[in-house]
Amino acid sequence: MEPRSSVAKSGVALGVLLLIGLPVAAQNSKVKTNYLSHIEPCNGMGATPLDVRIDACTAFIEASQGTTAALAIAYNNRGNAYTAKGDYDKAIRDFDQSIALKPTYAKAFNNRGVAYLRKGEYELAIEAFDDAIKLDPDYVAAFVNRAGAYLKKNDHQRAAHDYDEAIRLQPDSQAARSGRCWTRAVLGAWQAALEDCDRALQSGSTSAAVYDSRGLIHLKMGEFGAAIADYNSALRAAPELASALFGRGLAKLKQGDAIGGDSDISAAKTIQGNIGDEFAHYGVGRD
Repeated sequence: MEPRSSVAKSGVALGVLLLIGLPVAAQNSKVKTNYLSHIEPCNGMGATPLDVRIDACTAFIEASQGTTAALAIAYNNRGNAYTAKGDYDKAIRDFDQSIALKPTYAKAFNNRGVAYLRKGEYELAIEAFDDAIKLDPDYVAAFVNRAGAYLKKNDHQRAAHDYDEAIRLQPDSQAARSGRCWTRAVLGAWQAALEDCDRALQSGSTSAAVYDSRGLIHLKMGEFGAAIADYNSALRAAPELASALFGRGLAKLKQGDAIGGDSDISAAKTIQGNIGDEFAHYGVGRD
């Protein structure tokens, strides 16, 4: 059962900063047209493919005609694209460069933390989120992301504290409500966890993770029909979510459906071999 770690990245549009810092000579030349043509794809407007975003940001950076602040944004945007591609080392190098150009750029610190988090380097991720929060104490995404890093380290109390802070700052944050639902479920605060999951769903979330978390709560409370309904919703959104398959299998077994239960559990183990151990860690098993 994978700990919830809702990740929020941050990007900034280049346009205004670029135009302010554009050299006068470039404003009246073909160079200006070529230069400005990279702004929209580097910003990732619409459904811009990741490679197009990377190429556009690279062209903008190599043109060396933007302000320092605009270059910092371009490195940040390219880093986000590399993170989305799973190329975390390149992403981190870009975030490092962005921060070197603009040391007060909280978004680049947050996004560097996201890359470290996805790379599995949780201490470095937490340090990056710490820096982002020091620069911007109201940075909701950084609190949510740091909570996700704490969850990866099984430090549920610190995760809960960060989710509390994120929700204080933004009560309708779906990511924070979903994450705190999971954390509270693991800590055994089932009713409070249900309230968070319900709030996330009421605010429009269709996340498989929210239904999966609420399914775990119902499973631990012995409400097996409700658990199955939630796991069904999770699996409609994410058909290969091992935790939802395994949880639904356990709920079916508890209802006397041995064939259906064993089938779900077997499918879950095919996807994630240690899923049974993770459920046992959270106090839920076949017996």
